Amino acid sequence: MGEQQKTRITVDIYGQQYSIVGAESSSHIRLVASIVDDKMREISAKNPTLDMTKLAVLTAVNVVHEYVKLKEEYDRLLQQTKKEKDD
Repeated sequence: MGEQQKTRITVDIYGQQYSIVGAESSSHIRLVASIVDDKMREISAKNPTLDMTKLAVLTAVNVVHEYVKLKEEYDRLLQQTKKEKDD
């Protein structure tokens, strides 16, 4: 099995530079970084006294919450589609 080509890109998240390496395109990595940056800024605007660690953890919790809700909806739609096929 050959090694997949990696993309290395530097992104700015909440005023900090991060070097990200991944198998996805640079535009995908930039999009992900932008979403994280936006979410951190959203949470920070509502809670301006949070330190960076707490802000990062709350951002992770919020993003994972959104992921879980989307996964639940996806699974529900998948079951609905399967049921409609079976009917």
